[in-house]
Amino acid sequence: MQFNVSAERPDLFKTDLAIVGVFKDQQAGAAVRALSRKTAAISAVLKNGDFTGNTGELLLLTDTAGLSCKRILLVGCGKRDKFDRQAYRKALRAAFAWSGKKGYADAACYLGLDSVKGADVFRRARIAAETWHDAAYRFTQMKSKAAQDDNGKKPAGPKKLIFAVRDSKAAAAARKGIKQGDALGQGMSLTRDLANLPGNVCTPAYLAKTARSLARGAKNMSCKVLSEADMKKLGMGSLLSVTAGSDQPAHLIVLEYKGAAAGRKPTALVGKGITFDTGGISIKPAAAMDEMKYDMSGAASVLGTFKAIAELQPRQNIVGVIPTCENMPGGSATKPGDIVTSMSGQTIEVLNTDAEGRLILCDALTYAQKFHKPAAIVDIATLTGACVIALGSHHSGLMANSDKLAGKLLAAGRAADDRAWQLPLGKDYEKQLASNFADMANIGGREAGTITAGCFLGKFTRDTDWAHLDIAGTAWRGGKDKGSTGRPVPLLLEFLLNN
Repeated sequence: MQFNVSAERPDLFKTDLAIVGVFKDQQAGAAVRALSRKTAAISAVLKNGDFTGNTGELLLLTDTAGLSCKRILLVGCGKRDKFDRQAYRKALRAAFAWSGKKGYADAACYLGLDSVKGADVFRRARIAAETWHDAAYRFTQMKSKAAQDDNGKKPAGPKKLIFAVRDSKAAAAARKGIKQGDALGQGMSLTRDLANLPGNVCTPAYLAKTARSLARGAKNMSCKVLSEADMKKLGMGSLLSVTAGSDQPAHLIVLEYKGAAAGRKPTALVGKGITFDTGGISIKPAAAMDEMKYDMSGAASVLGTFKAIAELQPRQNIVGVIPTCENMPGGSATKPGDIVTSMSGQTIEVLNTDAEGRLILCDALTYAQKFHKPAAIVDIATLTGACVIALGSHHSGLMANSDKLAGKLLAAGRAADDRAWQLPLGKDYEKQLASNFADMANIGGREAGTITAGCFLGKFTRDTDWAHLDIAGTAWRGGKDKGSTGRPVPLLLEFLLNN
C-alpha cells in the first residue's frame, strides 16, 4: 500500500473514492460540509433518514456530479462527543475493510484527520495507517492457490490511500504518524503470520531463518543463532531440559539493532518461543491444544517489533533474544521431579513440565544480561493461563522490579491502545516457589499463578531493571475469529521509540 498526505479541498480532489465521516443526528464533518456545497446527494440522504451515523455504518453514493471524486463512502462516527480513539478505530476499520474488497485505483480518507490539529494529527494518522494493515490482513499462506485467489474473483483493494489534512503544518505531523503506523502495521502482520502458522511449519529452525532474513534486509541489524551445542557450553541446562523430548533442535536467536553510539546501553527484549507446547510429560488436555502453536507469540512479537524498527531506524540500541524450542513428551523428555541447573548456576526442581516457558526464559534472561548488559530488559511470554483468568483478553499482565520501567510500559500501552495492568511481586509470593531439593521449584501452586511465575523470572534479574509481560490472554483470539492479534507489538514499539 502506498500512503500519501494531501491538504487539497475535498470538492477539488480527484479520486476513485472519498471516505468521509458523518456523526449521529446528521452532524457532518468538515469534508462532508465542503462536498455538500457542490452536491445535494449527501444532504438528501441525511434528510431522508437513510443514514443514521451509527459508528461503523456505511453508505456508498455514486451521484457525484459537480465533484472531482467518482464515489463517496459515508462512514458513521457515532455521537460527536463520544468520538474517541476506540470509535475512530471502529469507523476506520469498517471503511477500510469495505474498500479493501473493491478494485478502485485509489481512495482519499477524510475521516477524522481533516478537522484536527496538533498532536492529534500525528496520533490519528498513525492509528489510520495501522488500522489499514489490520483491516487488510488475511492469513492465506496455508490455503490452496484457488482459495487464496477466491477463484480469481477477489478484486484487489486500492493501491494508494491518501489521508486528507487541513493544512501543510498538519501534513508534516500526519506523514510522521503514517510512517510509524505503516511500520507498526508491517510488524504486527509479521507477528500474526508467524503465530498463525502451524507448528509443523513454524519450527524453531523456521523462526531462526526468519530472524536471519530480517537482519539481512535491514540497516544496522545483525543476527546470530546459537545451537544446542553452544547452549550446552554456556550451561543452559534449564532451557535444554524443555527441548529434551523433541526431535526439533532448539535455537537461541540473538538480534541486534545498533542505531545509537556504541557506548549507549541497549534495551533488551526477550521473547518466549515455544513453537508447540504439548505440556511435555505433564501433558495438556486435548481440547483446544491446537492453539498451543501460539505459545511462540512472545518470540513473534519480538520479531515483529524488530521489523518495525528496521523500517523506522530510530536512534536506539536494541537487543532481541529469542529462546525457541518445542515442548514434547518422549523417552528423553524431562520428568516431574527432575532437577536442572540454569545458566545462572541456580538449580530448579521441575514439578510440572507444562510450566516450561519460564525454564527457557530464565536462561535467555541470564544470557542477555551477561553478554549485552542492557539498561533495561523486558520479557514477553504467553506464560500462564492464570493471567487469562485474572485479566481476560483486554490487558496484558505486567510485573517489574522497577516502578520507573513499569510506568513507562504502562504509559506506552495507553498511548498505543495496547494496555497492560501491573500486578505485584514480592518475597511473600516467592515463598511459594520453595523446594526441599533445589534452589527453587518451577511452580508455586494455583494461588497467584501469574505472579509466582513472574517471581520465578525475577530470581534471574536481580541486578537489572526488568519487566515481564504475560500476554497469554492478549496474543490471540479463540473461537470463530481464531487468530493472532499482533499484540503487544504496539506497546513495545511505543515504549522503544519513547524510551
